Amino acid sequence: MSDEITIIGGGVIGLSVAWRLASAGFGSVRVVDPAPATGASWVAGGMLAPVAESGPGEEGLLPLGLSSLAAWPSFAAELRKLGGDPGLCTEGTVVAALDGADAAELDTLATHLAHLGREVQQLSGRELRALEPSIGPSVRSGLMIPGDLAVDNRELLRSLQKAAHQCGVEFLAASARTVRPGAVELTDGSTVECSAAVIAAGAWSGRLHPALAPLIRPVKGEILRLRARQGALPPPTRTVRALVESRPVYLVPRTNGELVLGATQYEAGFDTEVTVRGVRDLLADAERVLPGLSEYALVECAAGLRSGSHDNLPVIRWLESGVLAATGHHRNGFLLAPITADTVLGLLGSRKGAT
Repeated sequence: MSDEITIIGGGVIGLSVAWRLASAGFGSVRVVDPAPATGASWVAGGMLAPVAESGPGEEGLLPLGLSSLAAWPSFAAELRKLGGDPGLCTEGTVVAALDGADAAELDTLATHLAHLGREVQQLSGRELRALEPSIGPSVRSGLMIPGDLAVDNRELLRSLQKAAHQCGVEFLAASARTVRPGAVELTDGSTVECSAAVIAAGAWSGRLHPALAPLIRPVKGEILRLRARQGALPPPTRTVRALVESRPVYLVPRTNGELVLGATQYEAGFDTEVTVRGVRDLLADAERVLPGLSEYALVECAAGLRSGSHDNLPVIRWLESGVLAATGHHRNGFLLAPITADTVLGLLGSRKGAT
């Protein structure tokens, strides 16, 4: 049983780990999830933005995020061969500020990033509109961050699932109740035996092992999907992040013409209902950045649960012999997927006979 690995959770982290382990030659890799490629990963924005997300007090996240970002082009290229195009977008990110306080906050961010040696360009509102004509006249200033990327979350999940299948990963449509060395106990009373288990169940990870209970909590986020209708201004070509009276909002374009708008953030337990307040606030703030959105179609409203940790850093380590955690990624699950998968591979030990 030395190569029998069971991964609990089929989101972006669990699927990335499964694909990496199987392609590295592990003899048996199984994913336990009643509905893989759904949940928080399905409703995510897909931003790969360690620089735009960086800020004073979160210095520990930046080097980790930058290392994973550097791995993304090769990660996507390898994945494309087996699973199809994961939708990596390399156009960069613009960050907009609406009022004086927002502009001052972006100035602080720019100074912080400059001290860290990161590339960032400070732009006037006019210069921002030259890059993205759909940005409205209320935007005062902003930043251009060429190195921050994005990925189509749903295309990536499809690609990961296909690649995992191609590499021989088994999918078990079941829910885990608890994880202990040598076994994963399911909610139906049955047990899946394994040499090692990887807990990658996102916000639900804290329910699966006592060591994770005080570390992982659900953080609710709502997103909307919009589509430009005939006659409306086209969506931006780059990811647009903004501060609207200090409230963050992001808009991520998709190649199919849709625009992902997010994201609210609540401490609301395991509640996944979309609220009227969330939809109202997202649309109101987004329209101040891109006024043409009022003519778009609203095609989807959804909510997901990020896996929050006390310091916003992921938990990727052995919990005890035979039980490994890969969770707590909060808003950086897609960004950190490559480095998380490689870290888990390293913790489990490489295997000969890689495919």
